[in-house]
Amino acid sequence: MAIVDELSALRTSTLAAIEQAADTSALEEVRVAVLGKAGTLTGYLRGMGQVAKEERAAVGKAVNEVRGAVEAALEERKRALAAKEFEAAIDAAAVDVTLPGRGQQVGTRHLINAITDQISEIFLGLGYTVAQGPEVETDYYNFEALNAPADHPSRSMQDTFYVVDRSGEESAVRGESKVLLRTQTSGVQVHVMEQQKPPIYIIAPGKVYRRDVADPSHLPQFTQIEGLVVDKGISFGDLKGTLDYFCKQMFGPDRKTRFRAHYFPFTEPSAEADVSCGVCGGTGHLHDGERCRMCKGTGWLEILGCGMVDPNVLSMSGIDPEEYSGFAFGVGVERVACLKYNVPDLRMLLEGDMRFLRQF
Repeated sequence: MAIVDELSALRTSTLAAIEQAADTSALEEVRVAVLGKAGTLTGYLRGMGQVAKEERAAVGKAVNEVRGAVEAALEERKRALAAKEFEAAIDAAAVDVTLPGRGQQVGTRHLINAITDQISEIFLGLGYTVAQGPEVETDYYNFEALNAPADHPSRSMQDTFYVVDRSGEESAVRGESKVLLRTQTSGVQVHVMEQQKPPIYIIAPGKVYRRDVADPSHLPQFTQIEGLVVDKGISFGDLKGTLDYFCKQMFGPDRKTRFRAHYFPFTEPSAEADVSCGVCGGTGHLHDGERCRMCKGTGWLEILGCGMVDPNVLSMSGIDPEEYSGFAFGVGVERVACLKYNVPDLRMLLEGDMRFLRQF
């Protein structure tokens, strides 16, 4: 009965290996080695046909007893090891309630969009409406309808990016194209004047493009908000009162405004509006007597351009300048953001540095 003795020894060694298995993966290796397709006990079962008839019953009984004992031991050890591993996993993933909590970072609107909304809310409160227009504009709406024909010198200050004009039989782009990325949202004002009869009270926010080299005070792409009022009896006093109200709402009631004569082809008279410096309080110097670097010692910061709408612009849009008058203004959103929060460089708004943007 040498086979029965071999089976007894296999049972003893297998049960010992099961007891010594450190984890479920090691236990699985023991199971495969004994009960798998190429396992030792499976080999005895496949070799039953070669056992002598008088010994076959005893050998078969021994094989079944060994298999039953091994399977029972495997199941019991598996439950024990699974429970142990589960407890270890819980301990590893346990939360230490004494540690400080990890706050979830809450997203906010970008500062440029937030300032755009603030400016829009101010003028919406005055009864204005928001008008939109295409960023890819024609030469007529971007220049000519704004009193700047092809030979006008003001065009050199607003050189822009031209795109392929596919409106004709042949494509044009090398300077002769009449399609371009708008340099100002003033074209939206022309569209509105052509489509809507006065009174008109609108603001036109949107991206504009110019061939500027990015530096602390210039960007090749920036966000602009232009305003237009066309109605009967509109005067320069209305313009000054409106922009003074805007500056106080945007920067604070203690801020002052002033207007300096300037030139724009689509307004006459034209002016540039300044707001008193928030760093030095409009004095031009700090408390220790040092010259204010924000306003360069002047006490004033340039904020926007404005003026009364030129009669030619009204006429080209089909509005009688003898009956109606109006004013227009344009402000850069990035510049307002920098003046409001004393940011020294426009480029900081576009670099995507979250350490900077999370401050607002």
